[in-house]
Amino acid sequence: MRVVSFIGPSGSGKSHRAAWVAREKDIDFIIDDGLLIRNSQIIAGSSAKREATKIASVRRALFLDDKYAEEIKQALREHRPDAILILGTSESMVDKIAERLELPAVNQKIDITDVASEYEISQAISTRKEKGKHVIPVPTFEIKKDFSGFILDPLQIFRRHGKGTYQPIGEKSVVRPTFSYMGKYTISDYALRQLALYVAADINGVAGIRSFSAENLSDGVIIDIGLVMIYGYNIKKVLEEVQQKIAETVERLTAFNIITLNVSAVSLIVPEGQPVKNPASQTGSVSE
Repeated sequence: MRVVSFIGPSGSGKSHRAAWVAREKDIDFIIDDGLLIRNSQIIAGSSAKREATKIASVRRALFLDDKYAEEIKQALREHRPDAILILGTSESMVDKIAERLELPAVNQKIDITDVASEYEISQAISTRKEKGKHVIPVPTFEIKKDFSGFILDPLQIFRRHGKGTYQPIGEKSVVRPTFSYMGKYTISDYALRQLALYVAADINGVAGIRSFSAENLSDGVIIDIGLVMIYGYNIKKVLEEVQQKIAETVERLTAFNIITLNVSAVSLIVPEGQPVKNPASQTGSVSE
């Protein structure tokens, strides 16, 4: 299968131009925001725009739910497309979608700047920020049932066909998702740090967190943690346990998609008194 990525910032107009890009590249299938689309018809999935929060929308778009990912994979097995266009805000996002859906690696990459001018992109981003409107590359009748109660506007797409005449080439739909109405909410880096500290404190061999940083990107978060370790433990095994448990807890409790979680041992302390002989049973207080 030929896999083509179509990349651009959130709200830059990817969905608006997806059908045109697909036709130009002789592609019938599109994956966009949780939907599998074939020739302007939804084959499988439900739009991430239906989710109540932006974070949940990102998780839906990345197919992080195993049951939902299996639904799309089953549709792909049935239709066996020769080529597919995957929309994403970054290369890593598209790669993750391809991995979750067990698709081949990306063969070709197209950037929004390849098909739209800087002015068109800035206008699209401005509309997204000011009006909260999102485009879905299918006709309105395709999604009216799923988006009952949402603001829905059909968007006719035309191409210039000679002087003063325009040829219709399709219809897209404009929606305002639930999270656009409800406003924003945020989870601070400090809250994430406290959550990581709570998890790490329950793991033998960890004395505390020395440093913590979180970088929020459009498709998830990158977390870097520096740990204070206790002398006598297998550092590699402890780091692996911390990494796994913090990642599971943060994703479960915050709905964040963790792109990368880096854990490093930056400091080492020894227990008060004599050296640890049996680390697994050590429960006394420690100091640097």
